[in-house]
Amino acid sequence: MEATRTVLVTGATGFIGRRLVPVLVDEGHRVLAMTRRPDDYDGPGEAVGADVSDEESLDRALEGVDVAVYLVHSLDQEDFERIDAQAARRFGRAAGRAGVRQIVYLGGLGAEGDKLSPHLRSRREVEGLLGDGGVPVTVLRAGIVVGHGGISWEITRQLVKNLPAMVVPKWASTRTQPVAVDDVIRYLAGVVDNEQAIGEIFEIGGPDVLSYRGMLDVAAELAAGRPVPTVPVPMLTPKLSSYWLSLVTDVDTTTGRNLIDSMSTEVVVRDERIKEVVPGDPLTYREAVKRALAERDAERRS
Repeated sequence: MEATRTVLVTGATGFIGRRLVPVLVDEGHRVLAMTRRPDDYDGPGEAVGADVSDEESLDRALEGVDVAVYLVHSLDQEDFERIDAQAARRFGRAAGRAGVRQIVYLGGLGAEGDKLSPHLRSRREVEGLLGDGGVPVTVLRAGIVVGHGGISWEITRQLVKNLPAMVVPKWASTRTQPVAVDDVIRYLAGVVDNEQAIGEIFEIGGPDVLSYRGMLDVAAELAAGRPVPTVPVPMLTPKLSSYWLSLVTDVDTTTGRNLIDSMSTEVVVRDERIKEVVPGDPLTYREAVKRALAERDAERRS
């Protein structure tokens, strides 16, 4: 596999993008960091100005690109399903016109037969729409990504930090398979320009299958040094849960509700083919939490 491809990374300043760009640069790729404000970009790679709502800007940004990594979503918008569908369709068409040979997309876990939440349903729709221009799409489906700055992890960290005890809704017993952000980056970089991965869908996760309540228990032990007692409340709806989150965390109500809607769906890995394509042992949830806390502490000290 050659290591001289031109790779465009959308969302280059986001939680995943800002970690992925330097890894791809280190691997020898020419990396274009796509952002709406290129003059403000101070990371590695080459800043490219474009917006997924502007198809002409996408045509310019994708010119000469071999692989495009798509990390765009609009969970903070009430009508995110429509916005994300339109953006994916535009991007896929522009990638096709530019002759891109692979699109890599980070989607969401959840079995096809399950009743998916609007959030997960939107992620599946985007998977298909990105291929509208005829470019093969490589999809990595993940559950909760654990890392400093990630929204799902921040909800967990702030809950155990700010509350001496908490009521938890029925979805807190749902099983999930969290994955460390370091492993997400490793998998994303590993499928870029990888012939074994082009056009394939992979599921990614860490080695631990936990309930959301179990995740809170581990996070409380490591972050707060104490358990956080929980009391189940079966009738706490996603809407009420999102208002509760907005009171005790800095996550906005719309984003919180869109995420919570997905938490009643079991998200566990059923297909481990990714380990054949990108070998390596993923980090445990406990280790992922330790790294997230250490990164936050280091950032605050600096």
